[in-house]
Amino acid sequence: MIRLKNITLTFPDGDTRVTAVDDVSLTARPGTVTGITGPSGSGKSSLLAVAATLIRPDSGSVAIDGVEVTTLAPSEGAALRRDRIGIVFQQSNLLPSLTAREQLTVMNELGAPHSRRRRASSAAHAEDLLESVGLADHGDKRPHQLSGGQRQRVNIARALMNDPSVLLVDEPTSALDQERGASIIDLILRLTAQRNTSTLLVTHDLVHLPRMHGVVHLVDGRIVDEPARV
Repeated sequence: MIRLKNITLTFPDGDTRVTAVDDVSLTARPGTVTGITGPSGSGKSSLLAVAATLIRPDSGSVAIDGVEVTTLAPSEGAALRRDRIGIVFQQSNLLPSLTAREQLTVMNELGAPHSRRRRASSAAHAEDLLESVGLADHGDKRPHQLSGGQRQRVNIARALMNDPSVLLVDEPTSALDQERGASIIDLILRLTAQRNTSTLLVTHDLVHLPRMHGVVHLVDGRIVDEPARV
């Protein structure tokens, strides 16, 4: 579970500071997807960065599986991201030289202890995830050989390689047409249920919101009751 409480985040703007997130609280429980929506510049991605422990807020708390993360040292934060948080970026950011399978297995090498001992199990896990996202027959393909929707599916599978308890998804359908976007939302909802992750999903696309377990609407960094037109 991830719980954000009274999060406020500001950035310097000349001699003053601009508020990106203003006293926001939300909770995502295991097996659920919470949508975060709002116009451009409303603080959605900033809030997701705080949830990912990539940015420390000015005030407020973030608890992941009961662990307060805003006070962690940088090394502790990196370990927590590696072990408990999966991040699906807006752009797939796949490495051009690696196959779909290698995009996943390389996650085993990122600083975790005893990674060599886990290479066989990591390879098996990667095959399982590729199958779960519908790419069992595409493991040997490189990014340029995949469609935009397929690259996003690899992106999602990669985020799940560490079996995270929290999954953070930033605009997964922004570069896809309506049909492919809907299939990606289907996939995220299904994997969230199957893997019991607590998922926060940022989206501009209001058509997907009724399918979420909960929705937070942001305007100027604050939660509002009704969705803003985007």
